[in-house]
Amino acid sequence: MYNLKQIAPATYRLPKTGNMHVPGLLIATEALLQEMDLQRPLEQVRNVAHLPGIIEHSIAMPDIHWGYGFPIGGVAATDAKNGVISPGGVGYDINCGVRLALIPILFSEITEQKKEELINAIYALVPSGVGQGQRGRKSLTFTDYQTLITKGAQWSIEQGLGFPEDLEHTESHGCIAGADLSTVSSHAKDRGANQLGTIGSGNHFVEIGQIDHILLKDIATAWNIEEGLTYALIHSGSRGFGHQICQDTLNTFIKK
Repeated sequence: MYNLKQIAPATYRLPKTGNMHVPGLLIATEALLQEMDLQRPLEQVRNVAHLPGIIEHSIAMPDIHWGYGFPIGGVAATDAKNGVISPGGVGYDINCGVRLALIPILFSEITEQKKEELINAIYALVPSGVGQGQRGRKSLTFTDYQTLITKGAQWSIEQGLGFPEDLEHTESHGCIAGADLSTVSSHAKDRGANQLGTIGSGNHFVEIGQIDHILLKDIATAWNIEEGLTYALIHSGSRGFGHQICQDTLNTFIKK
């Protein structure tokens, strides 16, 4: 199917053809593979494999679908000296990713009524969709905005939206030093001012589920993951704020 060759469990290689510098690699189970419409996404995997300086593979993750230049779910590494920089390959954001939050409650203890109440509460409190902003919250003051951008997750904890120990389980403790709000355009600030705590669109989501099977026990132990626990999986990023910062920077590159 699609000239894919299985090389390991849930791992398929798309061979080099034409001027591809590297082969493609698709991560997906056989069951998932049967449900995917891969014709156009795999063409994009091939396109990415033509990029100067690409290393080893043009990779497609299990959520692969048709995107902008890369497929959504596409991953590529390029050589630091001779490779390209492609911020617009998949679409751009700052710190877009997925966070796992463990909930210290057994999933089996949550009644169907409580599940329904939880889903309704998430829909009510977490705006989602294109252009959606905060509901029922005051917009941030400029001082709050500046503090949030420069202090990152620490600001959220100071507002009572987390616990100090959360920083120990967050990459770079939730902040990379050196942020300078004076370099950010007014348009970017305006786009992000009302989007804190929102999900956005595309493949962003909030998911509540159960840890039903552990494959890597050492990692699970280090992360305090146990079978039967409830989890929240949250996929989002910086939304219009980060998108506009990147767009402004790309415009500067183009002018130069």
